This record gives sequence, structure tokens and C-alpha cells, in this order.
Amino acid sequence: MTNISAISTYFAARPTLRVDGDIQQLLSESQLQSLLVEETTLGLFRCEANFVNWGTKGSGSDYLYFDREILDFGKVFSVEFGPSGANGPVFAGRITGIEAHYPSDNRPELQILAEDRLQDLRMERRTRSFENVTDRDVINQIASQHGLTAEIDIDGPTYRTLVQVNQSDLAFLRERTTAIDAELWIDNRSLYVQTRSRRNAGTVTLTYGNELLEFTVLADLAHQRSSVRVSGWNINDKSAIDVEASESAIQAELNGGRSGSAVLARALAQRHERVVVATPISQQEAQKMAEARYRARARGFVRGVGIVTGDIRVRVGATLVLKGLGLFFDGPYYVVLARHTFTLEDGFRTTFEVERPGLGGQP
Repeated sequence: MTNISAISTYFAARPTLRVDGDIQQLLSESQLQSLLVEETTLGLFRCEANFVNWGTKGSGSDYLYFDREILDFGKVFSVEFGPSGANGPVFAGRITGIEAHYPSDNRPELQILAEDRLQDLRMERRTRSFENVTDRDVINQIASQHGLTAEIDIDGPTYRTLVQVNQSDLAFLRERTTAIDAELWIDNRSLYVQTRSRRNAGTVTLTYGNELLEFTVLADLAHQRSSVRVSGWNINDKSAIDVEASESAIQAELNGGRSGSAVLARALAQRHERVVVATPISQQEAQKMAEARYRARARGFVRGVGIVTGDIRVRVGATLVLKGLGLFFDGPYYVVLARHTFTLEDGFRTTFEVERPGLGGQP
């Protein structure tokens, strides 16, 4: 996806819509009633677009899009937002669903549902095993099977066996990337897998009362832990495994803030979690597992939901530097969900969900 470093203050809120690469002026300018594009850290962008489906056709009035010439299953549907000459893509995928609405007080409407090419990876379940492989090996193999080029930036151990049991390729890849603290997404025919700490989709500064229209944020100790321990048995060495991950695993992401672990210990008490793994694992694999689980909990300490006037720079993997929120909640956040919407009432809006492991203020 294209990043745009600056967006004009004023521009047409209606998106540019393409079907199979061709701009559809009528769809964009007069028939579009609402649109939603959503991405999360799980990958698989989705889009919903709602159009008026009744009007002048030929010498009379009829349904506009039941002839399948423009909107049909499998066609590539893409969305661009922004000012003329500087607009950028927010979605490209194939139409997978068509829904009709027949309201009592308005013209019939047609809604299309579309997903990006990760949709291919969730359509078939498999059971198979991979021997003496790394996660990179497995990702490359699955990407190749789907005609995708893998762009991989991860670390991880070598496994004696990895088993995919009655899972889609997408579910299996999500499981693998979660285990090594990585995220996956797709752009055109490239499958990207990158460690969370290395993913960088740009930085956007938003100030409450200016660009930031609304924001709600919660710092919650309910799921915080002082440490995560993973225990198991190394079948090769015939030895017990017992490793731990604690605040040092998240230190680089705190930006001077207080971690959930630190606040938990001071406000309540230390709380520890132990994961006992029955399948044979190595010391290195156990350490990666412990760190990934600890980071997932730690990053959820501070979570927020906000709304801005439409901004395509707000996307998963971006850092939002939020200002005007006070000592506790000012500072950088990681975007875990971005939802771009268009409606006739509100125009172009962007809703986002963010998280971070640290709380501002003095210890």
C-alpha cells in the first residue's frame, strides 16, 4: 500500500472506485451510499460497499447492476481516497459476496463484499506436517503454493516437526506468526511476514481538538502478568525446560512509560503465569513462546479507540503520536485496527484501535 506523508486539508470525501482496474465514475460519484474498509493485525482486508441499484437504464427504469457487466463475483474491486493527484489506495480485493436490499421507503440497493488475496488461503483446510523446518521455510512453501511472493523479516528456531491439523493455510500462518511475535499481510501478490517490533507503516501525529475528533482509552490490569514461564521437556536432550519472560521483553517499546507489570506489582501484587507444553520443544522455542505470550499481554495494557477525519496514513502497523490527552495517555501508540468509512452523512472518516504497553506519568 502507498503511504502519503501529507494530505491536503480539503478534498472530495468520496472515494475513487475501480473494478478490474477501470475507474467507475458513476459508482463513485452518484450511486455510492456507504463504504467500509477494514484491516487488522490478523491480515485479510475486507470491504463493504453499498450502491443505489435502481435508475434510468435504456429507455426506462430498471435494476442497474444485475447484468453483471460491472459488479460480479471475482472481479477486482479497489478503493482510493485523497485529493486529486495525491490520492492513495486503501483496498484492493475480489468481490466474494453480493447482497440486495429492498427497503420500503427508498430505492433498492446492492451491497458488495470483497476481501484481499489472503482470502485464497482460508478456503481449504489441510492436515499435513513439516519436518526440520523454520517458520520462514513454511511461509515460503505456502506462499509459493498460492502463487505469492513471500517477503519475510522474522527470527525463529528450527522445529523437528510442525503440524497443520484441519486448518486453513491462513489459520495456520496466523498461528505460526503469533507464536514468533510477527504479523502478516498481503499487498498485491506479495505476502509480508514481519516481526511486530520491525513493522513500520509510518508515523502520524494527531492532536485532540484538532485532527483527533474523539478518543477513548483504557489502562487495565486485568490481564497483566509479572512474568510468563513456559515449561516442557526436551526430547533430544532428555531434560526439563523452564524459561521465563518478564518486563525486559517489552522494555524497548515502553518509551519511558510504566509497564503493566510495574503498575501491577505496585498497586496490587506480582502475578505470574505458567504455561506447560505437552509437545516436545527446544529451549529456544520455549523462550520465543514465553516472550511472545508476555508481549501480547503487556501490549494490551493501554488500549484506545479513536476517530479522525479520513486519513489513509492511519493503517495497521503505523505509529500514532497522540497529543492533548494529558500525562497518562499522551505519546505513541501502535495501530492494530484501521477502519475507513464513507457515508452520505459524515463523509470520509477513519476509526482506529491502538495499543501500547506503557502508561505515562511518574512511577
